[in-house]
Amino acid sequence: MNELTLKQAQTIVDDWIKTVGVRYFSELTNLAQLMEEVGEVARLISRTYGEQSFKSDEPRKELADELADVLFVLICLANQTGVDLSSALEANLQKKTNRDRDRHAQNPKLKSQP
Repeated sequence: MNELTLKQAQTIVDDWIKTVGVRYFSELTNLAQLMEEVGEVARLISRTYGEQSFKSDEPRKELADELADVLFVLICLANQTGVDLSSALEANLQKKTNRDRDRHAQNPKLKSQP
């Protein structure tokens, strides 16, 4: 698959839902699904990069696949609530730039280590 724009991803997910998935789950069900998928990402990261360890019989999951699960459900929520993720991300980045333009540069905790 080639690189996708957010708009293309939203269209592809919508087409998939309408052909394979039959219909969208309700927004509340998708919110619960999103939380479940984010929890799976958190579990994987805490065991891969944190102090937690995997159980000996626990199947290993791929971070890319888990992040894609999060993205899929997020796109579903955007589609069913009429959010254009491309426009939303552009506006959000502009908001963050205006708000944080100087704040991060002046944060001593973010200064590079010698």
